[in-house]
Amino acid sequence: MRVVVAAGGTRLDRFLAEPAQLGSRSRASKALERGKVFVNDREATPADAGRRLEAGDRVRIWMDRPGSARRRWGRAGADGELRIVYQDSALIVVNKPAGVLTVPLPTGEHEPSVEEQLSVHLRTRGKRKPLVVHRIDRDTSGLVVFATRADAQSRLKGQFKRHEPERVYLAVIYGHPSPPSGTWRDRLMWDQAYLIQKETHPRDPRGKDAVSEYRVVERFATASLVEVRLHTGKRNQIRLQARLRGHTLVGERRYVYGPDDLRPIDFPRQALHSHRLSLRHPVTDELLSFEAALPSDMADLISRLRIQTGRSGV
Repeated sequence: MRVVVAAGGTRLDRFLAEPAQLGSRSRASKALERGKVFVNDREATPADAGRRLEAGDRVRIWMDRPGSARRRWGRAGADGELRIVYQDSALIVVNKPAGVLTVPLPTGEHEPSVEEQLSVHLRTRGKRKPLVVHRIDRDTSGLVVFATRADAQSRLKGQFKRHEPERVYLAVIYGHPSPPSGTWRDRLMWDQAYLIQKETHPRDPRGKDAVSEYRVVERFATASLVEVRLHTGKRNQIRLQARLRGHTLVGERRYVYGPDDLRPIDFPRQALHSHRLSLRHPVTDELLSFEAALPSDMADLISRLRIQTGRSGV
């Protein structure tokens, strides 16, 4: 175990990545994910990556900590809990923390996932394994749905394929959309080589229509909180559609193009949250509606932006 006294002013993840410490951002990230870092005797999590150290902070790096060989679910979320919003005999709705996959990686590399944790949760209760219905990005927080019966999974997938569920996201973006509400329509295609979504020609047969409604909820000095309602559900849709209009998500790492995207707001992930979801129960056809409040990291971001803008509330 090493104990280092920080000079102050540096982000925790950057401090850990220095050559004198762990030597790279990837090693720093893994150390946080696996519970190997402590600041002033408190265990640090990935949610602390963007924390700025103060002069005299004591950072302990415990690389051979027992039980830290694999990632921990609790290190990925802000509060370390599997947050089940709703559960019955046919489906489960989870409020996913940022930093956690919806389903395991196809490569077999171990990463924390909702599916994995639900499997443990259901197995301890003598129930079936979870069946994926739809996904949200690893670094997007919020509502995601699983089925626990094959027939329920098929019906729920059918609803999502027909774009029937109401899916509403909250995002913090750079700039101020004009007009303050409207519709984004694009033709997008998935680039399998680079694993990104791209804009393409309206008549490109490889492309698919992407449609979102947006409205500005709150305006800050250099950014906006927007509500985005999906009419289609393409991978990374909101992240790319906002960027195409010059409103990159705060914290975005993938959909950035050159020096114009060197942004001043410090945030460790894309500021995107699956806030509201409504769908039909796959067995009873009852309309179910769920809502997940903003996670603490996005709530803190908005508080900072309000202070910079010169107000303390909406």
